[in-house]
Amino acid sequence: MAPLLGVSLIARIAITADTTALTLYIVLGLGMSYAAAGGVAAALTAGLAVGGPVLGRLIDRRGARPVLLASVAAQGVFWLCVPVMPYGILLAASFATGLLMVPGPLVTRQAIAAMTAPAQRRAAFVLESVQGELSYMVGPPLVILAAAQTSPGVVAWGVGAAIVAGGAGIALLDPPLRTEDEPDPGQSGRPRRREWLGSHMVAVLVMAFGATVLLGGTDLTIVAALKDAGQVSWAALVVAVYGVASIFGGLVYGTVPRPLPTWLLIGLLGLATLPAALAHSWPWLCVAAAGAGLLAAPTLSSLAAAVSRLAPAGARGEATGLQSSALSAGFALGAPVIGAAIDASVPGTGFVVAGLAGVAAALTGWLLSRRPAAVPAWSPPGDPGRAPLEACAAGASQGT
Repeated sequence: MAPLLGVSLIARIAITADTTALTLYIVLGLGMSYAAAGGVAAALTAGLAVGGPVLGRLIDRRGARPVLLASVAAQGVFWLCVPVMPYGILLAASFATGLLMVPGPLVTRQAIAAMTAPAQRRAAFVLESVQGELSYMVGPPLVILAAAQTSPGVVAWGVGAAIVAGGAGIALLDPPLRTEDEPDPGQSGRPRRREWLGSHMVAVLVMAFGATVLLGGTDLTIVAALKDAGQVSWAALVVAVYGVASIFGGLVYGTVPRPLPTWLLIGLLGLATLPAALAHSWPWLCVAAAGAGLLAAPTLSSLAAAVSRLAPAGARGEATGLQSSALSAGFALGAPVIGAAIDASVPGTGFVVAGLAGVAAALTGWLLSRRPAAVPAWSPPGDPGRAPLEACAAGASQGT
């Protein structure tokens, strides 16, 4: 597990920084507008959203190593050619590279479900969520710093090299994606989608979408609120406080004996985001960010754990890919929607809309998870015969 988390962190930091690297190349290297850079970032994000379940389904059928090696080759070609591509070709190629992005987080989440005992799984998913927070804290700032010291084209090559190295490292490790007692899909037949994509799985996907609408909107609103107060230079500190609080909250949550339902976690995250609307200076915004950040990593880890429990072994890749798509879609749509709310009112409105988005996702997830689930013909890993919806997924089946 330690080598897998270490190698996947390399890939994840680079993947997190890919849009920043492309933005800097287009603005500084090509001398074009931020709108043009936003078009490339949107194309890449759309590719990620579409490619998640497609790559996951391929992993279910062919295994992780062939898919990883194919995606590594595609990434190597794209990033090597970035400095010589004109904008029009770069725009189309960005969608393709998002479609074929190295599925490091996807494989890591599947491997966690296969390599850990039930008692260890929640803590392992917390570490994976903490890894995500570290990626956001390290990747983009590192790329910006490197771009100030060298050319944007060289930075793009560096990001591509890190993505290729991380993906190749995961392929070399080739971690198991199912436990010894789980049948191979080729032997047992692939489960039909309607057997596992029911109301409980839809509830988790809706909550994943709502969580990243909230998180993406919060980042944007922090910048907008501090710009309105004439303190925009403190935005990096506030975002860093949020990230550190999230890491701390995740590590603490991984040690608690009894998990909270996912719908409750995201609902609390939404409510904890609302007080930030009252903060009008960076010290108070740091306090508000610390309070809300404590719940971010626990929420994301609970979503990942829920997907691993609800999906059968033969469809876990596709289900994890759908989770990744929901997360990407939330980030892509959250910023423009909450940005429009900020433009129509005051910056603090962004925190209100982001928080209410989290509360709405929590209520939707709770209502969907209360619907009875059909008894599947498969059992979750390490827990044969038990219904696949555990307390951390929705909690409704246990009355919480």
